[in-house]
Amino acid sequence: MTITVIGIGLIGGSMAIALKEKGIAQKIIGVDNNVAHQQKALELNIVDEVAELKEAVKASDLVILAIPVDASEKVLPIILDTIDQQVVMDAGSTKERIIEEAKKHPKRKQFVATHPMWGTEYSGPEAAIKNAFVNKAVVICNKEESDEKAVELVVAIYKKLGMHIVYMDAKAHDLHAAYISHVSHITSFALANTVLEKEKEEDAIFELASGGFESTVRLAKSNPAMWVPIFMQNRENILDVLNEHISQLRKFKSCLEKENYEYLQELIENANNIKRIIK
Repeated sequence: MTITVIGIGLIGGSMAIALKEKGIAQKIIGVDNNVAHQQKALELNIVDEVAELKEAVKASDLVILAIPVDASEKVLPIILDTIDQQVVMDAGSTKERIIEEAKKHPKRKQFVATHPMWGTEYSGPEAAIKNAFVNKAVVICNKEESDEKAVELVVAIYKKLGMHIVYMDAKAHDLHAAYISHVSHITSFALANTVLEKEKEEDAIFELASGGFESTVRLAKSNPAMWVPIFMQNRENILDVLNEHISQLRKFKSCLEKENYEYLQELIENANNIKRIIK
């Protein structure tokens, strides 16, 4: 199978590596508007060749869209205009908008909307790693709107990559992603800005930052070109989550202001219940 990966960064690059390693793809064609990314992906043997979008799509059996969600919305109709029998799948963190865009196209059924639930704070082809998707979840949205054979192909591929499948409608996905992923990034960005604003001694941050701080602000190193479009597309859900998050922060603030340490302990004990879900 020849597979075109559009966006040879963290997700697309890691997927390309896995597809070759598992023998799913005999050939990977990379598409990226960043020439440095093209060259690096070739150097690292992540892709076998690079090509222009339409040329790559026509030469492939499967097309994987792994670029920022706002760009995916614009590129998807061009891909659907170009394909014959090829299957197209995306890997974006929001699903409602791209599915709405796909609905306008007569070849909608050849598109499968997916979100592999994995990522790191790094970007570019150098960030791509082996075994990225093993034992992770992938969400497939609105599968009934896609061709049955197309869904079967995408599911089979993700299973070979070691992922477990979750089916969900796009609206529910975007709400849950706001709680599980998107607010975590906003919290990390905000905490990093707080520390950079209040702690003027960079050496102190470097010397004293331990595991807890590092793990909390790790996501603050994430690429804004990826995350601003996600926040824009999922704005309403994220605002809802942020309102609750701010309410929780106010409770902690109030406990300290009023020296209400009994309630502070209750808040922390309640938070400890997350270990029932996340080991």
